[in-house]
Amino acid sequence: MITTRFAPSPTGPLHLGHAYAALVAAGAGQRFLLRIEDIDQSRARPDHEAAIYDDLAWLGLRWEHPVMRQSARLPAYRAALAQLWNMGLLYPCHCNRRDIAAAIEAPQEGAQLGPDGLIYPGTCRAQPAGPMPEGVLRLNMAAALERAGQLTYVNNDKVERVENLAKTCGDVVLARRDMGTSYHLSVVVDDAAQAVTLVTRGEDLAEATPVHVVLQALLGLPHPEYLHHRLVRDDAGKRLAKRDDARALARYRAEGASPADIRRMVGL
Repeated sequence: MITTRFAPSPTGPLHLGHAYAALVAAGAGQRFLLRIEDIDQSRARPDHEAAIYDDLAWLGLRWEHPVMRQSARLPAYRAALAQLWNMGLLYPCHCNRRDIAAAIEAPQEGAQLGPDGLIYPGTCRAQPAGPMPEGVLRLNMAAALERAGQLTYVNNDKVERVENLAKTCGDVVLARRDMGTSYHLSVVVDDAAQAVTLVTRGEDLAEATPVHVVLQALLGLPHPEYLHHRLVRDDAGKRLAKRDDARALARYRAEGASPADIRRMVGL
């Protein structure tokens, strides 16, 4: 059975891009799950979460209950971090964005972008003795790749190799300050917990997928297949964002649009 999921963050209204992503996920498998990615409690709002359920039901989507909420899964993320820490693959980082930018401006460095923005130059890379600390934790990508070995994954029905991540992604953050986790870690742990077999998401996240495949291998988790779909863009070709309230589903609904109208607008 193909199991898919839609995992929005309750930090703003759902827009046409979210509708497309949810409809693609629901149509790609026999079992459709919903997950609320609310690890950023500083921005998550109950009214946005309630609106997510309302909009998706209005679109005609049905999902299993109870809905997984990331804010209730911090112990699972902490356990995964402890596993990686004990393998000697994590290190604490005390750099802020300004520190990273300054280090990258050094003559021997070059500014490169990865899935998290500027690729971290490894300023704090070390493995201290003692228990795992709180705060920001990064994955030593070179060491992780050596431990994981040669990896492949299925992306849009094609087999791809995981390679050059130390250069193209760098030491990604797996635990953020005041969150206890990060997108990369939580999505991997949660997809495994929900037995997701096909991850559908926008093509803008394709660069992060090899990182997730590495984490799955290190943590002994199954490898789902991946389908990275096109993005819904505005008339200027810009990807829709949460701040694009003009494209919010709630606005279209208030103006009398039907679920069939939304499907037509997003090319379905």
